[in-house]
Amino acid sequence: MAAKPPAGDPVQDAPQVAPPKHAAAGLPAIGHTLKMAQRQMGVARTARTLLKVNQKNGFDCPGCAWPEGDHRHTAEFCENGAKAVAEEATLRRVTPEFFAAHPLVDLAARSGYWLGQQGRITQPMLLPEGGDRYEAVSWERAFEIIAEELRALDSPDEALFYTSGRTSNEAAFLFQLFAREYGTNNLPDCSNMCHESSGSALNETIGIGKGSVSLEDLHQADLIIVAGQNPGTNHPRMLSALEKAKSAGAKIISVNPLPEAGMERFKNPQTPLGMLKGTALNDLFLQIRIGGDQALFRLLNKLVLEASDSASGAEPGATDEAFIREHTHGYEDFAAAARETDWAETLTATGLTRPEIERALAMVLASERTIVCWAMGLTQHKHSVATIREVVNLLLLRGNIGRPGAGVCPVRGHSNVQGDRTMGIFERPAPAFLDALDKEFGITSPRHHGYDVVRSIQALRDGKATVLFAMGGNFVGATPDTEVTEAAIRRASLTVHVSTKLNRSHAVTGRRALILPTLGRTDKDVQASGKQVVTVEDSMGMVHTSRGNLAPASPHLLSEPAIVARLARAVLGPASATPWEEFERDYAAIRDRISRVVPGFEDFNARVARPGGFQLPHAPRDERRFPTKTGKANFTAAPVEYPRVPEGRLLLQTLRSHDQYNTTIYGLDDRYRGITGGRRVVMVNPADAAELGLADGSYADIVSEWKDGVERRAPGFRIVHYPTARGCAAAYYPETNVLVPLDSTADTSNTPASKSVVVRFEPA
Repeated sequence: MAAKPPAGDPVQDAPQVAPPKHAAAGLPAIGHTLKMAQRQMGVARTARTLLKVNQKNGFDCPGCAWPEGDHRHTAEFCENGAKAVAEEATLRRVTPEFFAAHPLVDLAARSGYWLGQQGRITQPMLLPEGGDRYEAVSWERAFEIIAEELRALDSPDEALFYTSGRTSNEAAFLFQLFAREYGTNNLPDCSNMCHESSGSALNETIGIGKGSVSLEDLHQADLIIVAGQNPGTNHPRMLSALEKAKSAGAKIISVNPLPEAGMERFKNPQTPLGMLKGTALNDLFLQIRIGGDQALFRLLNKLVLEASDSASGAEPGATDEAFIREHTHGYEDFAAAARETDWAETLTATGLTRPEIERALAMVLASERTIVCWAMGLTQHKHSVATIREVVNLLLLRGNIGRPGAGVCPVRGHSNVQGDRTMGIFERPAPAFLDALDKEFGITSPRHHGYDVVRSIQALRDGKATVLFAMGGNFVGATPDTEVTEAAIRRASLTVHVSTKLNRSHAVTGRRALILPTLGRTDKDVQASGKQVVTVEDSMGMVHTSRGNLAPASPHLLSEPAIVARLARAVLGPASATPWEEFERDYAAIRDRISRVVPGFEDFNARVARPGGFQLPHAPRDERRFPTKTGKANFTAAPVEYPRVPEGRLLLQTLRSHDQYNTTIYGLDDRYRGITGGRRVVMVNPADAAELGLADGSYADIVSEWKDGVERRAPGFRIVHYPTARGCAAAYYPETNVLVPLDSTADTSNTPASKSVVVRFEPA
C-alpha cells in the first residue's frame, strides 16, 4: 500500500489521526460550537439566533428531528444543531458575481465542503443550454422555463419531484398537491434512502409506519436498546434523554459495530456536574458485526420463548400471553421459526459471544418497559425490513407496544422528514389520502404508483424521465452509485434545485439548470397577510410551529410555499381552480385545507397555535389498536439473513463524521473518532489490517465487488487502524456512495444498501 497520498490527486486530503475519545459533549463541544457559529454569524448574531433554536416562540432546528420536551433549556440545541443554524444564518453570500467567476467546470471540481462554505445564494440562477456558467434570471423567467419544459413532456410521469426532509408541512402539502394536479405520483424523497425500511416493516407489523413512543416514554423505560445508531454524532440531544432515563433507573444496551463516545460517557453541557463528570450511558455494549442484527434479535426471541417455557405455574411468564392472545396474529408460525434458531450460526453472524447475548437476555427479561431505538445501521441492508420486523417481534412477545415507557423508536434524521411523508410526499399514496385530496380540491389524482429515488435515477438513466425538480436537499450527494447517478442526471433536459446554499447537485446538471434560492428556517417570512409561521413534525409525532427571526439573506428570496404556488400557477395556468395565490398570501389557508385532508390535523390552526403544538394520534400506542390487514399486530417469520464476506475482503458501512449532517459537511474533523483535517479515511480493525497488509497511515483504493461482476472504486483513502468489529470497516459518505450500486437495495423498501458493502483494498 502507498505510504502517502497519491501525487496530484486534487480531492485528496491529509487527515491526522489520534486515539478515539471515550466521552462526548462537555466543554470542548461548547467551545467548538461557539467558534464555528461566530465564524459564520458574528458574536451578536450568534447570540440572537441560537437562543431562538427549538424554543416555543422560535424556529425549529434545520438539523435533526429529535423532539423537544415541554420544559426547555435556554440553550435547547446541540453542537451539530448549532452548526446547521450557523451555516444557514451565515453572513457569507453567493451572488451572481460569484457564478460569473466560477464556471460549471470549476464548481464540479470543488469539494462539497468548499461549496457549502461559500454562503447563502442570493438570486435565481440559470445555466442556459450550451452555457458554461450560471447567470442571473428573473423569477418570472425561471417559472416560464419550468412551465415550458413540463408542458412539453409526452407524459407527466416524465417529471420527478424530489423532496428533502427540511421542507415544512405547508410547502410539502402544496408540492404534492401540485404534482398530483399536474398528473404524477413521482414524489421521491429522502425517506426512500433512510427510514423507508422502517416504514415498510412497521406498516406491516403494527399498521402505522411511525414510532410509537414519546419523549416521556423514553424517560419511563426500564430498558432502552440503541441499535445501529450513533446519537453522539447524529442526534446529540438524544443523549440528554438517555441520561434522564438512566437517572430514573433505566438500563441501556448499545448494539453497534463501532464503539461511540457519546454512548460511553455523555458530558451534559447544560449542567455544571454534567460537564465535569458526565454519565456513563452504556450498561452493555454489543459490538456486532455489520448486518448481524436480525440474527441477534431472532436468537433473543428464541431465548425469551424458552424462558417462558421454563417458568413455573406460580411465576409470571417471560411472554405476555394475554397481549399475544388478544392483540397479535401469526404467533405460531413466528414461534416455530424462532425455536429453530441456531446458536452457532448466530455467533457467526453477529461476532458476539454467548455470555454477551445471555447478559442481554437477562436485561430484556428484567424489563417490563422496553424501547428499541434504531437508525441507518438497521435500515440500509438488503434484509433491513426483515431485521426491523424481528425487532417488533421481540417487543410484541413481551407486550411492549401500547404500554407507557415501551415501544418502537425509529430515530428520524432530517427535520420534518416524517412530516413530509404525513403531508403526502410519497410515490405510493394510500387511496384514502387521494380520495380526500380529490374531494377537497376537485381534482383527479393519478392512482398508479410513481418512482422512488432509486427508480427515479433509473428512469433518468433510461430516458423515461427528463425533468428533475428538487425541493431542497442534495440529490447527487445523497444518492448511491455516484458515476451512474451523475450520468443519468446529465441526460435530463432540465434540473431545478430549490436551495439555500450550494452543493454538489448544482454542479451536475441537465442541459438546462435552475437554482431557485429560498428562505431558511432562521429567516423571517413575511407575505401579503403578514408574518408567517410554518409547521413541522418531529420524530415522535409532535407537530409545532417554526418562525424565523432574521432578515432574509437577500430581498430576492422566495419562501418554499411561494415557490410552489407560483410554479403551480405557471404550469397549470388559469384552468386550475386551486387558490394558489391565497396559499402564498396566508399559510393559515394551507393549514385549513390540510385539516380537511390529513387525519389527525383537525382544527389545525387552533391546535398548533398552542405553545408546544400537539401530538398526532397513533392507534397502536393510544388504543392498542392495530390498523393492519389482519386487524392485529403481526408477528413475522422471515428467514435469517446476514452478509457473507469472501476471504480477503471486509464488509464496509458508510457513515457520517462528527462535522457533518447528512451530506452537509461543516468541517473536516471527526473529533470523537480522533480524525481531523480530512475525510478520505477508512477505519479497519487492526487485526484485519494485519491480515490484509494494511499499514496504519498507508493509502489504498477501496474497491467494491458485486455479483454482476461490475466493480466500483473509491480512490486514495488513508487506512486508519480503529476498534471496529472484526471483519468490518467504515468510511464516510458521500465520498463512498460511489461504491454502492444502484440496484443494491433492501428487499421491499428499495432503500440503498449502504451499510453492507463487500470491499477489497488495492494500492493507491
